[in-house]
Amino acid sequence: MNISFLLIGGNEGDRKVELAKACVYIEQAGWRILRRSSLYETAAWGKEDQASFLNQALEVEGATDGPRLMDTLLGIEEKMGRRRLEKYGSRNIDIDMLFFNEEVIHSPRLTIPHPEIQNRRFALAPMEEIAPDYIHPVLRTSIRELLAVCPDKLEVKKIINTR
Repeated sequence: MNISFLLIGGNEGDRKVELAKACVYIEQAGWRILRRSSLYETAAWGKEDQASFLNQALEVEGATDGPRLMDTLLGIEEKMGRRRLEKYGSRNIDIDMLFFNEEVIHSPRLTIPHPEIQNRRFALAPMEEIAPDYIHPVLRTSIRELLAVCPDKLEVKKIINTR
Protein backbone atom coordinates (compact mmCIF):
# COMPACT_ATOMS: atom_id res chain seq x y z
CA MET A 1 0.00 0.00 0.00
CA ASN A 2 1.05 3.57 -0.68
CA ILE A 3 0.79 6.59 1.61
CA SER A 4 0.14 10.07 0.29
CA PHE A 5 -0.42 13.42 1.94
CA LEU A 6 -3.00 15.65 0.27
CA LEU A 7 -4.15 19.20 0.83
CA ILE A 8 -7.76 19.92 0.00
CA GLY A 9 -9.14 23.43 -0.09
CA GLY A 10 -11.61 25.83 -1.58
CA ASN A 11 -13.14 29.27 -1.30
CA GLU A 12 -16.46 29.01 -3.16
CA GLY A 13 -19.83 27.71 -2.06
CA ASP A 14 -20.28 26.02 1.31
CA ARG A 15 -16.58 25.40 1.87
CA LYS A 16 -17.04 22.82 4.66
CA VAL A 17 -19.50 20.83 2.55
CA GLU A 18 -17.18 20.92 -0.47
CA LEU A 19 -14.24 19.60 1.57
CA ALA A 20 -16.40 16.86 3.11
CA LYS A 21 -17.64 15.88 -0.36
CA ALA A 22 -14.05 15.67 -1.63
CA CYS A 23 -13.21 13.28 1.24
CA VAL A 24 -16.13 11.04 0.28
CA TYR A 25 -14.98 10.95 -3.36
CA ILE A 26 -11.38 10.19 -2.33
CA GLU A 27 -12.60 7.23 -0.27
CA GLN A 28 -14.94 6.07 -3.04
CA ALA A 29 -11.89 6.03 -5.34
CA GLY A 30 -10.26 3.44 -3.09
CA TRP A 31 -8.10 5.66 -0.88
CA ARG A 32 -8.62 5.25 2.86
CA ILE A 33 -8.24 8.43 4.92
CA LEU A 34 -5.94 7.57 7.82
CA ARG A 35 -5.69 11.03 9.36
CA ARG A 36 -7.22 14.42 8.68
CA SER A 37 -6.28 17.77 10.13
CA SER A 38 -8.61 20.35 11.51
CA LEU A 39 -9.95 22.88 9.02
CA TYR A 40 -7.82 26.00 8.59
CA GLU A 41 -8.89 29.36 7.20
CA THR A 42 -6.43 31.47 5.26
CA ALA A 43 -6.60 34.60 3.16
CA ALA A 44 -6.20 33.88 -0.54
CA TRP A 45 -2.59 33.28 -1.59
CA GLY A 46 -1.26 34.33 -4.99
CA LYS A 47 -4.37 36.32 -5.97
CA GLU A 48 -5.57 38.20 -2.94
CA ASP A 49 -8.79 39.87 -4.18
CA GLN A 50 -11.04 36.91 -3.40
CA ALA A 51 -12.68 35.10 -0.50
CA SER A 52 -10.59 33.27 2.10
CA PHE A 53 -9.91 29.55 1.76
CA LEU A 54 -10.59 26.59 3.99
CA ASN A 55 -7.87 23.94 3.84
CA GLN A 56 -7.38 20.51 5.34
CA ALA A 57 -4.49 18.04 5.16
CA LEU A 58 -5.20 14.35 4.68
CA GLU A 59 -3.04 11.28 5.03
CA VAL A 60 -4.41 8.63 2.69
CA GLU A 61 -3.56 5.02 1.89
CA GLY A 62 -4.22 3.20 -1.36
CA ALA A 63 -2.89 0.79 -3.94
CA THR A 64 -2.30 2.93 -7.04
CA ASP A 65 0.89 4.78 -7.93
CA GLY A 66 1.44 8.55 -7.78
CA PRO A 67 0.53 9.41 -11.38
CA ARG A 68 -2.70 7.39 -11.19
CA LEU A 69 -3.59 9.02 -7.88
CA MET A 70 -3.05 12.42 -9.51
CA ASP A 71 -5.42 11.42 -12.34
CA THR A 72 -7.96 10.34 -9.71
CA LEU A 73 -7.68 13.66 -7.87
CA LEU A 74 -8.08 15.68 -11.07
CA GLY A 75 -11.14 13.57 -11.92
CA ILE A 76 -12.65 14.31 -8.49
CA GLU A 77 -12.08 18.04 -9.01
CA GLU A 78 -13.79 17.83 -12.40
CA LYS A 79 -16.70 15.79 -11.01
CA MET A 80 -17.15 18.44 -8.31
CA GLY A 81 -17.34 21.21 -10.92
CA ARG A 82 -13.83 22.68 -10.69
CA ARG A 83 -13.05 24.95 -13.61
CA ARG A 84 -9.49 26.20 -14.16
CA LEU A 85 -10.18 29.65 -15.55
CA GLU A 86 -7.49 31.73 -13.83
CA LYS A 87 -4.24 30.87 -12.07
CA TYR A 88 -4.77 31.10 -8.29
CA GLY A 89 -8.42 32.03 -8.96
CA SER A 90 -11.46 31.19 -6.86
CA ARG A 91 -12.51 27.55 -6.78
CA ASN A 92 -14.89 25.27 -4.95
CA ILE A 93 -12.25 22.54 -4.62
CA ASP A 94 -8.53 22.14 -5.05
CA ILE A 95 -6.80 18.85 -4.27
CA ASP A 96 -3.02 18.95 -4.16
CA MET A 97 -0.79 15.94 -3.70
CA LEU A 98 1.95 17.13 -1.36
CA PHE A 99 3.89 13.88 -0.89
CA PHE A 100 3.69 10.31 -2.16
CA ASN A 101 5.48 7.80 0.06
CA GLU A 102 9.00 9.22 0.18
CA GLU A 103 9.23 9.40 -3.59
CA VAL A 104 10.67 12.18 -5.71
CA ILE A 105 8.80 12.41 -9.02
CA HIS A 106 9.56 14.87 -11.81
CA SER A 107 7.40 14.42 -14.88
CA PRO A 108 5.55 16.82 -17.16
CA ARG A 109 2.31 15.99 -15.31
CA LEU A 110 3.45 15.54 -11.72
CA THR A 111 6.09 16.93 -9.38
CA ILE A 112 6.39 15.29 -5.96
CA PRO A 113 7.06 16.55 -3.37
CA HIS A 114 4.89 19.55 -4.15
CA PRO A 115 7.49 22.12 -5.28
CA GLU A 116 6.11 25.01 -3.20
CA ILE A 117 5.09 23.38 0.08
CA GLN A 118 8.00 24.92 2.01
CA ASN A 119 6.75 28.38 0.98
CA ARG A 120 3.08 27.93 1.86
CA ARG A 121 2.01 28.25 5.47
CA PHE A 122 -1.55 27.23 4.53
CA ALA A 123 -0.20 23.79 3.53
CA LEU A 124 2.41 23.40 6.27
CA ALA A 125 0.14 24.27 9.22
CA PRO A 126 -2.42 21.49 8.61
CA MET A 127 0.39 19.08 7.65
CA GLU A 128 2.16 19.88 10.90
CA GLU A 129 -0.96 18.91 12.83
CA ILE A 130 -1.08 15.37 11.39
CA ALA A 131 2.57 14.66 10.51
CA PRO A 132 4.95 17.09 12.27
CA ASP A 133 7.93 14.74 12.03
CA TYR A 134 7.46 13.74 8.38
CA ILE A 135 10.74 14.43 6.60
CA HIS A 136 10.58 16.23 3.25
CA PRO A 137 12.39 13.77 0.95
CA VAL A 138 14.31 16.48 -0.95
CA LEU A 139 14.94 19.14 1.70
CA ARG A 140 15.57 16.49 4.42
CA THR A 141 13.75 18.70 6.93
CA SER A 142 10.68 17.92 9.05
CA ILE A 143 7.33 19.58 8.46
CA ARG A 144 7.62 21.18 11.91
CA GLU A 145 10.99 22.71 10.99
CA LEU A 146 9.73 23.89 7.58
CA LEU A 147 6.77 25.61 9.23
CA ALA A 148 9.06 27.35 11.75
CA VAL A 149 11.09 28.99 8.96
CA CYS A 150 8.34 29.41 6.34
CA PRO A 151 8.68 32.81 4.62
CA ASP A 152 4.90 33.04 4.02
CA LYS A 153 3.41 35.37 6.65
CA LEU A 154 -0.30 34.92 5.85
CA GLU A 155 -2.26 34.09 8.99
CA VAL A 156 -3.50 30.50 9.09
CA LYS A 157 -6.30 30.07 11.60
CA LYS A 158 -7.48 26.68 12.88
CA ILE A 159 -11.27 26.81 12.93
CA ILE A 160 -12.57 23.30 13.55
CA ASN A 161 -11.07 20.25 15.17
CA THR A 162 -12.39 17.38 13.02
CA ARG A 163 -10.79 14.45 14.79
